[in-house]
Amino acid sequence: MHIDLIIESERVFTGTGGTAGPGAVAVSGDRIAAVGPRDDVRALAREARDGGAAPEVRDFGEALVVPGFHDSHLHFFHSAVYSSPLAAMFLGESEADCVARMRAFAAGRADGWLLAQGWREYRWDPPLLPSKRSLDEAFPTRPVALYSGDAHTLWLNSCALRELGLARDSVPPAGGSYDRDENGELTGIVREAAAMELMPKIMGAFTDAEVTSAYRGFLAQLAENGVTSVCDLSLMAHPGLDFIRDDVHAALLASGELTARVHLFPTLLEDMGRFEGMRERYTGPLLQAPGFKQFFDGVSSQHTAWVTEPYANARAADDCGRPTVDPEAMRSLVLAAAAKGYPVRIHTIGDAAIHAALDIFEEARATYGALPEGRRNCLEHLENFLPEDLERLRALQVVAAVQPPHMTLDPGGPERDLGPERVPFMWPFRTLLDRNAVLAFGTDSPVVGVNSMDVLYSAVTRQDPATHEPAGGWLPKERIGMAEALRAYTQGSAAAAGRRRELGTLEAGMLADVTVLDRNLLACAPEDIQKTRVLATFTGGRCVFER
Repeated sequence: MHIDLIIESERVFTGTGGTAGPGAVAVSGDRIAAVGPRDDVRALAREARDGGAAPEVRDFGEALVVPGFHDSHLHFFHSAVYSSPLAAMFLGESEADCVARMRAFAAGRADGWLLAQGWREYRWDPPLLPSKRSLDEAFPTRPVALYSGDAHTLWLNSCALRELGLARDSVPPAGGSYDRDENGELTGIVREAAAMELMPKIMGAFTDAEVTSAYRGFLAQLAENGVTSVCDLSLMAHPGLDFIRDDVHAALLASGELTARVHLFPTLLEDMGRFEGMRERYTGPLLQAPGFKQFFDGVSSQHTAWVTEPYANARAADDCGRPTVDPEAMRSLVLAAAAKGYPVRIHTIGDAAIHAALDIFEEARATYGALPEGRRNCLEHLENFLPEDLERLRALQVVAAVQPPHMTLDPGGPERDLGPERVPFMWPFRTLLDRNAVLAFGTDSPVVGVNSMDVLYSAVTRQDPATHEPAGGWLPKERIGMAEALRAYTQGSAAAAGRRRELGTLEAGMLADVTVLDRNLLACAPEDIQKTRVLATFTGGRCVFER
C-alpha cells in the first residue's frame, strides 16, 4: 500500500472523541490508510514506499484538521442558479426595495425571464405581502419571478402569469394555492405545490451550458467552505420532474470536475423507475442515489406547516395548516419504498406532520423490519415537536436532518405563530442528543447559504449569524458543544446519506475527506467562530481548495 499524502497538524480532530491533538493522516488513493502520531505515520509511509515516490507531506502547523463537512440538505440546482449571474439573491427591506433591486439586476440581463430569490415579507418594514402591481409598473412586458427565502412561495408579475398560462379561473394543484384579491383576481402570489409546479417552466429559460457553469461555481463555493459532501434533495415540481439534474452531475464527474460527493434524493413516486435507474448507474464514491424525498407540509411563517392545534395567531377557524400529500397516499408511498429497502426523507416542519411521518415509519419498520444496514429514514427540518415524539426518533432510528441557521430566520416568529406553550419544543438539539437521536446538519441552500461557520455558530450559540441576536441565544438550554456540532455536520450527515461506514470520521479505511481550518474551533470564543477560514479542502485525498 503506497502512501500518497500525509496531512499533519498539532490539532487533529478525528471525530471519534471530543478533542483535537497532534497527529497525522496518511492517505492512499482516495482513502485514509492510517491516523496516528506523526512519527508512526511517517514510518508507515517509509515502509510502504518500497522504492516508489515519497508521499507529499502537508504540515498545517497548529491549524485544526477535521473530517470534511457534509451538508445533509440542500437543493443543488436552485443553489447553483441563484448564486450565479443567472439570477439575483436578496432579502430586501420592503416590496419597493425588492423592485428597485430587480431593476438594477435587469440592467445586466438584456432579455428573457428575470429571476431572484430570498424575499421574506415578515422581515420587511412594513411586513406586508407584495403583489404583482409593483412589478407590473417596473416590468410591464417582461416576465419576473421572485422566489421567497423559504422556497415555498412565488411572487410573479402579470407578464409572468400570462407566460405561465395562469388566469382568473385557473385551478391550483393539490397542495398549492393562488392568492386572490377581494375581486377574485390573481395577486401574483403562488404558494407551495402550485409554486413548485411552475418552477420548471421558469427555469427552462436557461440552457444546459448555463446550468452546468452555475454548478461549477457552486461546487467552488462548497469547497471554499470545507464542504466535501452534500445531499441533493428534490424540490418537487410535478411528477417526474424535481430538479435533480443527475445528468449535470454525471457530466461533471466524467470531466473530473465533481469536487464534492453528491447524494441524489429524487421525489418518491409510485413509479420508482427513475430512482432505480439512478441507483444502478451511480455506484461510485462521488455520485450515488441513496433514497427518496417527499413533502408532508409547508412552513410555519405562512401557516402551511401542519400542526395539531390551531396557530396562535390563527387566520381562520381551525387554522392548522394542512398536509401537502394526503396521509394515506404518503403511507402507501413510504411502505412501498420500505418493501424494497429504500430509505425516505420527508419534509416535516409542524408537529402533526412529524407525528404522522413517525407513525408511517413505525408501521414500515413493523411490517418490513429495519432498513438494510447503513440506511436510515430521515425527517427534514423538524421545527415543532410534540413532546412524546422526541424519544421516537432514536427508537425508530430516524435521523433528524436540521438546519441550525433556520432558528433565527424569523425573529419572534415562533412566539407569534405557535405561542409560548409550543416554543420550548422547537429545534431541541440538546434534548435530541441527550436522548441519543442522530442529528444531521445542513443548510437547505438556497434558503440560507452554505457558509459552514454560520452552521456551527448557530448550533452552539443559537444566535443569528448576521445579527448575533438574541443575546444569550434563543432557548439557550438547547445549545450544544462544538465537538457535538462537528459530529452532526460530519458523521450525522453521513448517516443521513447512508454512508456512515465510509464518511464522517478520520479513521483508517474511511474516504479521505478532510477540511483544514485556520483556528481551533474547539477552544475559540463563540464570537470568533465566524472569523474562522478554511485553509484547504481535500475530497478523496485530492486538494480541491486551498486559500
